[in-house]
Amino acid sequence: MKEAIHPNYKKVLFVDAQSGFTFLSGSTLSSNETMKWEDGNEYPVIKVDISSDTHPFYTGRQKFTDVGGRVDRFKKKYNMK
Repeated sequence: MKEAIHPNYKKVLFVDAQSGFTFLSGSTLSSNETMKWEDGNEYPVIKVDISSDTHPFYTGRQKFTDVGGRVDRFKKKYNMK
């Protein structure tokens, strides 16, 4: 392999922003924020919106973060009853 053309591959912690679920994986992403993992080492933290913990395909159940439905929001926006 040629030197200095490949990204730096390292261990990174991915944190689900909705549930707080954290997992360790390898990635080329980097971050200035770090967190201590179960093994006692510090790793960079990457925050993700959806992970296997909150995605309905993996969990088998729906988790709704939106309280109002689309129809309710439409009616509220246009002052309909």
